[in-house]
Amino acid sequence: MATSGTNVFETGFPIDEVFEEAYERVGMREVTGYHLTSARRSLNIMLQEWANRGLHYWELAETNIDLIEGQAEYTFFRSSSDGTSATTTAPASVFGIEDVLEMTFRSDRTQTTQTDSSMTKINRSTYSAISNKLNKGTPNQYYVQRFIDKVVVTLYPTPDSTAATKDAHMYFVKRIQDAGVYTNTADVPYRFVPCMVSGLSYYLAQKYKPEAVQNLKLLYEDEFQRALTEDGSSSSTFLTPQTYYPGA
Repeated sequence: MATSGTNVFETGFPIDEVFEEAYERVGMREVTGYHLTSARRSLNIMLQEWANRGLHYWELAETNIDLIEGQAEYTFFRSSSDGTSATTTAPASVFGIEDVLEMTFRSDRTQTTQTDSSMTKINRSTYSAISNKLNKGTPNQYYVQRFIDKVVVTLYPTPDSTAATKDAHMYFVKRIQDAGVYTNTADVPYRFVPCMVSGLSYYLAQKYKPEAVQNLKLLYEDEFQRALTEDGSSSSTFLTPQTYYPGA
């Protein structure tokens, strides 16, 4: 028998079908417009709650911050309606940063002589203890402040050059996108589709079927843990054949 030859189910699994599947698990097959609104609200709340459950590797990205001599702070807004983010290249116009994971000072970015120098992430107390925060030089430390509508990255020492060949290379994690309109697909990889549906069922049961909450919560947590484990960044795997010695 022939197989489908495709593996893109999640790309054709719109938000309204996610809602339908979740409601069916709660035992509700007849839903109104208000139920759809309620489900979208619950899904958005759940996706925001996922930000408190560790690093989501599918939202990792990188870019280069164009440094300006004498400017220590570089701001990245939640969305374009909140403000204009710092100038970056590849990609440009970065919005919705959740946190900055790593940074390096990069020289000769476009040349074969490119060099990265590691930078240390410091906390508020360490940055506060620096006596002269306007001291210029090659940045080797960075301090991240996370606000409601923006993330501010502060470099130390303050950059001493605006040269296009020198910038700060940044690895960051993005916020998961909102559900949006019902015809959208969710901003999650296929590994997280089962736990997304299970989680939404659990959230909806809290409102419409309290007696099912405990069982649905257990299923949700189990699905989420498996997805999170599989989503991790692993190192090389080597398979060694087992050797058997008859009579040994």
